[in-house]
Parts: sequence; C-alpha cells; structure tokens
Amino acid sequence: MRVSRVHDPFLRGQLAIAALFLSLGFQYATWAARIPALKSDLDLSAAEVGVLLMAAGVGAAVSFPAVAWLMRRMGSRRLGLLSQLGLALLLLGLAAAPNYPVALLVMCADGVLVGCLNVAMNAQGAALETRHERNTMARLHATFSAGSLLAALLASGMTAATDSVAAHFGVAVVLLAVLGASARTGLLDDEAPVDQADRADQADPADPAAPADKKPAGRRWTVPSRMTLWMCCAMVFGTVAEGAMNDWSALYLKDVAEASAELAPLGIAVVSGMMVVARLFADGWRARWGDGRVVLLGSAVAAAGLALALVSGGVAPALAGFACMGLGIAAVTPCVYAAAARQDSDALTLVAAMGTTGLLAGPPLIGFIAGASSLAWGMGAVAASAGAVALCSSRIRWTPAPAVRSEATPA
Repeated sequence: MRVSRVHDPFLRGQLAIAALFLSLGFQYATWAARIPALKSDLDLSAAEVGVLLMAAGVGAAVSFPAVAWLMRRMGSRRLGLLSQLGLALLLLGLAAAPNYPVALLVMCADGVLVGCLNVAMNAQGAALETRHERNTMARLHATFSAGSLLAALLASGMTAATDSVAAHFGVAVVLLAVLGASARTGLLDDEAPVDQADRADQADPADPAAPADKKPAGRRWTVPSRMTLWMCCAMVFGTVAEGAMNDWSALYLKDVAEASAELAPLGIAVVSGMMVVARLFADGWRARWGDGRVVLLGSAVAAAGLALALVSGGVAPALAGFACMGLGIAAVTPCVYAAAARQDSDALTLVAAMGTTGLLAGPPLIGFIAGASSLAWGMGAVAASAGAVALCSSRIRWTPAPAVRSEATPA
C-alpha cells in the first residue's frame, strides 16, 4: 500500500517517517556487515578499521552547525529526503573505493549525511507526536532496528551467493531508492521560517494564550541546561553501545568466537531483531513504568548480559549476550529523544547530534581498544557504556507527557 493512498493523516505521516528510519538503519548496517570484506579488500589492520569508522564519527561531529543551518534553510522534510538519497549513493562510492584514503573520504561524507538524516527524521517524529498528540517515537525507532535486521539478513545471503561487495551494495541502493520514493509524499511539511519569526515578533508577552517557552527567532544558540547535558551523555553512551554492536559483532563472532563466515553477520541480526521487538512494546512499557525506569533497568540488563557472555566465551553465549544488549538498550534513544523534544528544539537538535556522534565515533574507540589489547576487551567497553547509561539516566528528571497517548491506544 502506497503512503499517498493512506487516508489517516497520522498513519500516513508515520509510514513516511518510518521509511526514513528504516533507510538509515538499513544503510548503516549494510556497510557495517561487510566490514570484514572491506578490511580484507583494502588490507587494513584493526586499528585502520577503527580510523575508517572514526572518519564517519568525525563527519557526524562536525556536521552539527551545518545541520542546524540546513534545517533552517531547507526544513526537516527536504533535508531528510536529500540526505537519504545521498546515503544510498555513498554505498556505491564505498564499494568502488580504490584505496584507504578514498574510503576515509567516503566515510567522512557518510557521517555528515547520517547527521543530517538523524536530526531531520527525529524532528519529523517529534512534530508528528505534537501534531496528533500520539506517542509513536519508540515504534519509529523500531523501524531503524528493522532496517538493520533486514540489512544483516541481506548481507548474510549475499555473502553466501557472491564475494562481490559492489553487487551487494548495488542491491541495497535499489531498495533504498524504493524507500525514499515511498517516503516522499507522506512527510510533514515544515512551517516557513518567516512565518515562525513573524509569530514570535507579533506575540504579545502579556497574552496568557501565548506560549511561554517561545524563544526569539533570531537566537541561534543558547548554553544547554544541565538536564540537556545529562541527556546528551545518556545518548552518547547508548549509541556507542548500539553502534558498536553493529560494527564489531560480526568480527567478534568470526575472530574471537570462531564462527563461520555465513554465521558472523547474524550477530547484527540478533541485536537488531531484539531491538525491533523491544521497541514495538516500549511505548507500553513507558506508559506502565515510566521512561526513567525503562531506561535504567534496560541498560543494566544490557550491561550485565553482554559482560556475562564475554566471560563465558563461545558462539552461543555471545549471541545470548547480544540479545540482552538489543533488548536492554532498545528504549534508550526513543526515551531520550522524547525527553529532549519536551525541552525545546535546540535540545532535540543537540541530543540528536550527540546520538549520531556516539553511533559513529564510539565504535572506532572500541577498535582502538581492540588494537591495543583484544576485541574481547573492546566489547567489554561496550558493556561498560551500557552501564554508564544507567548512571546518566538516574540524573535525568523524566517527566511524562500527559497529553500524549500511546500510538496503540484507541482514539
């Protein structure tokens, strides 16, 4: 069913935004699942793989000022569509990279576009929740994990069928083009910046109906609050754990647990599959127990489960530990994004930028740890990152949004 033929405006917007989330997870896990092949083709060491991933993290980190400017100039709808198309084309560039320096440039550009799409799609999700007063952020993030799962399954099948990374990435680009086309007609339109400025200028401060938290239109930056900084820390550690599982689980299964080449990509599938399941139920958990308890208990389960798996060793314990990580860490980003959106747009943009930075810059740090010691110790740092999320979450004042109901709740 095409998005344009869906008559319910909430469902139409939800499907279109979900296509962006699905695209980001699919594109990211597509190249992450072929890291072993790229490592072999370019003759890279573990440390060089870490630098390659760091290039994406650097691109994401430096993209924050550009993203803020692009959001003002283009709006989240147009920026989301263009960055989704750019990420698809970069897969072809990575497959055709003739040497390590070119691959570094491609990955740096990938980080910039990931930063753009991450902010744009989360802004769309927050706007959808506000416009329709329905909570759906966790389900949208579930589609990101679903994209990673689909990419891992495709990678496993393509690896069994051919050794060609170019053929694999070519199939992925076609699928991403279909997703971009399906999202095009259903995304929310952005309000014109001029109209927003006019409303801010014309608003009567004495009018009780005027929003109290509106900020001057000309303001470009304010010092983030302490609460926003704790949200940034929780987001960084959470996305470090999430990203590292995507980037290093295949190598851990192959090099440490000694799994077969066909089985190694299933590490990503296990993590992503558990994250999809958890995020499908996360809105209900949030309504019953509150965001803070969900994040605290989930991150503790993720840290303990992965740590026990690393101590035990072997393929089966590793997959069980990966499942605990996916289950426990799944609700972190949706909850933190929702909390940031209830602060203000600056908080949402900053938290999204930190999330992208953690997702792309954290895994290279794991690579440096692996290069200095072993990949087992690197994965231990991933477990520690999940534990750090629990500590940060205890410092956040988790305030529910009483006017927003779960997406699954009947109108």
